Amino acid sequence: MSASIFLFTPPFTQLNTPYPATAYLKGFLNTKNISAFQADLGIEVTVALFSKSGLQQLFAAIDTKKELSANTKRIITLQNDYVNTIDAVIYFLQGKNPELSSLISKRDFLPEASRFVQTDDLVWAFGSMGTQDKAKHLATLYLEDLSDLIKECVDEHFGFSRYAEKLGRSANSFDELYNELQKEYTYLDKILIDILENRMLAVQPKMACISVPFPGNLYTSLRCGQWIKKNYPEVKVCMGGGFANTELRSLTDKRVFEFYDFITLDDGEAPVENLFYFVEGKKNIAELKRTFTLIDGEVKYINNSTCTDYKQGQVGTPDYSDFLLDQYISAIEVVNPMHSLWSDGRWNKLTMAHGCYWGKCTFCDISLDYIKLYEPITAELLCDRMEEIIAQTGQNGFHFVDEAAPPALMRALSVEIIKRKLVVSWWANIRFEKSFTRDLCLLLKAAGCIAVSGGLEVASDRLLQLIDKGITVAQVAKVNRHFTEAGIMVHAYLMYGFPTQTAQETIDSLEMVRQLFEAGVLQSAFWHLFTMTAHSPVGLNPEKYKVQKLTDTIGSFANNDIQHIDPTGADHESFSFGLKKSLLNYMHGACFDVPLHKWFDFKTPKTTIAPDYIAKLLNEEEYNVVKPNTKVIWLGNTPVTEITTKSKKGNHWEVCSLTFETKKETLNIKTDKEEGLWLAAILEQVSVHNIKTFTLQEVKASYEMAGLGDFELFWDNKPVNTLYKAGLLQL
Repeated sequence: MSASIFLFTPPFTQLNTPYPATAYLKGFLNTKNISAFQADLGIEVTVALFSKSGLQQLFAAIDTKKELSANTKRIITLQNDYVNTIDAVIYFLQGKNPELSSLISKRDFLPEASRFVQTDDLVWAFGSMGTQDKAKHLATLYLEDLSDLIKECVDEHFGFSRYAEKLGRSANSFDELYNELQKEYTYLDKILIDILENRMLAVQPKMACISVPFPGNLYTSLRCGQWIKKNYPEVKVCMGGGFANTELRSLTDKRVFEFYDFITLDDGEAPVENLFYFVEGKKNIAELKRTFTLIDGEVKYINNSTCTDYKQGQVGTPDYSDFLLDQYISAIEVVNPMHSLWSDGRWNKLTMAHGCYWGKCTFCDISLDYIKLYEPITAELLCDRMEEIIAQTGQNGFHFVDEAAPPALMRALSVEIIKRKLVVSWWANIRFEKSFTRDLCLLLKAAGCIAVSGGLEVASDRLLQLIDKGITVAQVAKVNRHFTEAGIMVHAYLMYGFPTQTAQETIDSLEMVRQLFEAGVLQSAFWHLFTMTAHSPVGLNPEKYKVQKLTDTIGSFANNDIQHIDPTGADHESFSFGLKKSLLNYMHGACFDVPLHKWFDFKTPKTTIAPDYIAKLLNEEEYNVVKPNTKVIWLGNTPVTEITTKSKKGNHWEVCSLTFETKKETLNIKTDKEEGLWLAAILEQVSVHNIKTFTLQEVKASYEMAGLGDFELFWDNKPVNTLYKAGLLQL
C-alpha cells in the first residue's frame, strides 16, 4: 500500500459516491509513473461512527447530567434500539440487504425521533410501489436523528455533507478557525485522526495532498494537516481543490502554513507534478506552478509561466482504485426525484470538457481559468475512459459534472456509446439551448441519458438577458418538452434575488415555474438565493448591476462571497420560504390552483403572466429549419418489407409495406413500391453502426438519382416523418 503521494478528501462530501478530484489526480499520476494512494476519509469516518461499536461509544460519551432536549432524551432512552439496528440499516443503505426494505417501510422496525415528524404522507411521496425508496428515505431520517444527537451532545459542527461549514464559509479572517484548531479534539476529530493515523502508517508517503472541494471540508482538512505536520514533519502537506480555487486566491495569513506546506490553485495536474519533483529535489522552488507557500516568513505565490498545463487528452483516465466502493451509502434525504440521483446510487464522475463553452453568465466565476478555458475531449476518448472505469469499478452509471455539457459533444458521445453497444446510464448539467431538438433528445435517451439539470435561473426574459444566459423562457419550455417527451427527467436550477429583481419579477418567475410543472415539462427544481462572488462580472463590476458592496476590504484568508445591498430590488430573502414551499408541492403535482399570494405571509403583487402562457407556447407548431448538412441517422432495426398488389377500377399497382419493431410498439407504413424499397435501402446505409455518416443533402441526392421525384414531398410528410418514433433522426 505504500506510495509516494497520499491523496485524500477529508470529511464530508457525498456519502453515496467518492468526490472525483483525487481519482482525476491519481489517473494523471499513473501516466507519470508516480505512485499514489487515495482515500475518502468522509465515508471511512461515517462507517466507523454509524456502526454497532461506534454507537455504543457515542452513547457512552454523552454527559446525561447536562440539560438535554426532549428529543435527545428520547433517543438516549431508545439507545438499545439504535445500537441493535444500526448495522442492518447501514448494510441496507450500502445495497447489501435490499430485502430489509419491507421491514423498514412498515414503520415498526426503526426507532423514530423528531426527523420523522415530516413523514405524514409517504404514499403521496413514493406511491404504493416505491418500497425501496421509501425505506431509504426512512433510514436516512433515522441517521439524521442520530446526527441531531451528535450535534447536541458531542460535536456541534457535525453534518453529513458539510462538517463545520459555518467556520469555512466566507471566513475573511482566519482567526475563528485558528482558535478552534487550538482546542482539544472534538469527538469526530478523534475518529478522523485515528483513521488518518492508520492510513499514514500504511502508505508512508513523501507528500500528502488534501482535496478541499467545499467550505464544509476545510476544518477537517486543517485538522489533518495539523496532525501530519506534527507527527510526520518530513512529509509535505499540500492543499488544493474548489475551496482554494475560489476562496484563497488573495491569501496572506501565514498562520495557514502551520497546517499546510503548499496550497495549489486551479487544475491540479501540473502543480502537483512540479511539487513532487521539488520534494524529490529534481526542481527548484521557482519552478512551482500556481502554488502558495511560506518563504522567509511571508506568504508567496509562485507561478512558473514557462510550465504549461496539460491538455485534456493527456491527463489520463480517472482511477477509482483504493476507494472502499462497497462502503458508500445511498440515502434519500429530500423527496425530490433529482436530489435522489445526487445521493442515491454510485455514480462515476467524468467531464466532457474543461471549462464552460458558454462562459458568459454574469453571476458565475467566469474570470477564473477552470471556467474560462474551454477545452473539450473527443467522444472516442471519453468512451474509452468510460469503458476503463466500468471495468475498474463494476459500475455503469456516470454523472458528467461539466459546468455545461456541450450539445455537439453530447451528440457525438451518444453516437459512440450506441456504436460500441455500451449499456450505461448517465446524466449531465446543460444549458437549455435550442440545440436540444426533439431528435437530439431522442438520441441522448437511446444512449442512456436519464436526466439533465440546467439553469433556468430567474424565469424572466429581462433578467435572463441581464444574466447573459443566452436563453428565453419560451425556449426553455420547448427544450424541456423535448427532453420530457424523450423520457429524460429535467431539473432546473432557479434563482431569486438577482440584482434589480423586483417583487413583481419574483412572483412572475414563480408563475412561470408553476406553469412549467403544470404542463408536465419540468419534473424537479430548486431555488437558490443569488450570491455575489468576487470573480463574477457582478462582483467585478457591481455598479453596472446597480448593487453596492458592503465592504471593499479584502481579508487575509478566504475571499469569494461578497456581502452587498440591492437598493432597487425587492427584499429577496423574505420570499425564500414561500418559493420553496410552493415548489415542493408543484414537484408532487399538487396545489397548481392555489393563488400565488397564499404561499407568502406578506402582501405580494398579482402576477402579470397569463395563466395559459406556457400552454400556448407549447401548442405553437415548431418550425425547425433543417439544413442540408444535417446528419441523418437510423437507430432502429431493419424493417420487414412486403410488396403487395392493389387494384381499383381495373388499375393495378404495387405497394411496399414496411413494418418496424421498436421496444414498445410495432409501426407500419405503406408507400409506393419504388419509394419503399429505396427507403429500406437508405435506412441500412444511414444506420448508426456504419462508419460513414450521411447528410440530408446526400440522402436527397440518392432519392433523386433513383428518379423518384420530389424528395421534400416524400420525406417531410407522413408516413416518413413519423419514423422518428422508430429511430430515424435528423441531427
